[in-house]
Amino acid sequence: QVQLVESGGGLVQPGGSLRLSCAASGSIRSINVMNWYRQAPGKEREFVARIFTGGATRYADSVKGRFTISSDNAKKTAYLQMNNLKPEDTAVYYCNIEAYWGQGTQVTVSS
Repeated sequence: QVQLVESGGGLVQPGGSLRLSCAASGSIRSINVMNWYRQAPGKEREFVARIFTGGATRYADSVKGRFTISSDNAKKTAYLQMNNLKPEDTAVYYCNIEAYWGQGTQVTVSS
C-alpha cells in the first residue's frame, strides 16, 4: 500500500505562484515515474506534468514554461512549482504514482 499526500494549495492572484508538494509513504522502495494531474469543476481530470527517475520531465502544453516539476527521491517527495498562475489553472491538483492517487489539493487563482 502506498499513501500520497499533497499540500501547498491555496488562493492566489493571477500572476502569482504556488509550490505543491506530494509526499509518498508506505510500501514503495523507489519511484520511477511521478505525475501531477488536475481536475477543474465540471471537467475531466487532465495531465499536468511528469518526472522520471533520471530527471526527465514532460508537461502539458497549457503549463509549459510556467510550471516546473521536481523530485527528491531520498524524501520520496515530488514538487510542482507553479508560476504566472492563471484563472484557468484553478483546479484540484492530484499526485499520482502507478495506481495510487493522493486526496488532492485545491488551487484557486482569482483576483
